[in-house]
Amino acid sequence: MSPADEPLVCSAKGCRRTAVRAVVWRNPRLHDETRRKVWLACEEHTSTLHEHLSVRGFPVRLAELDAIPPEGQPWA
Repeated sequence: MSPADEPLVCSAKGCRRTAVRAVVWRNPRLHDETRRKVWLACEEHTSTLHEHLSVRGFPVRLAELDAIPPEGQPWA
């Protein structure tokens, strides 16, 4: 199995579940609107990861996994 064939894994610490959503965010103190970071989230951790970023004032949104652009490509 190649890395591209492996399931995407949740970014929450210690979680090895399959990701079902993308948590898309940026730190406005460090990056302009063109830079995005992506955390992957399983069903259980989607709201936890979103809230963690939201309470810190970071722009954050949820996206479908197939909405993640290829590396180096801009977000629509």
